[in-house]
Amino acid sequence: MTNNDILRRVRYLFDFSDLKMVGIFGLADYAVTPEQVSEWLKKEEDPAYKKCSDTQLAIFLNGLIIDKRGKKEGAKPEPERRLTNNIIFMKLKIALNLKAEEIIEIMALANFRISKSELSAFFRKSDHRHYRDCQDQILRNFLQGLQLKYRPE
Repeated sequence: MTNNDILRRVRYLFDFSDLKMVGIFGLADYAVTPEQVSEWLKKEEDPAYKKCSDTQLAIFLNGLIIDKRGKKEGAKPEPERRLTNNIIFMKLKIALNLKAEEIIEIMALANFRISKSELSAFFRKSDHRHYRDCQDQILRNFLQGLQLKYRPE
């Protein structure tokens, strides 16, 4: 999945306007214009399409965490320069304050079965012996399940 695709799906999932998206970037101390957001949300075939970098998506997800959970004491987290599906999955889990059981239920909405131990492997440190890379299919099904939960129409 591309960063732009994830940004589009999250925007649709929560029905965010361009101005709300700008505000979420602002929560993570990153200034963007509505035009930039619009360019990131366009389809790849559109001539005005611009690629959303890993750092920009990390900043957005950090802002989403602040938007959904509130500001945390202390310094804001540094955005990752290189994102993986595992990091994206973790940030969405944190933003939505989801427990393993809830994620399993969300995945089931998308007709995707996963065990608690399989799920926990995605949230381990990359040097842990039970760590597992989160494939696009897993992230796609999680986002699909979220959509079915939050926007069932």
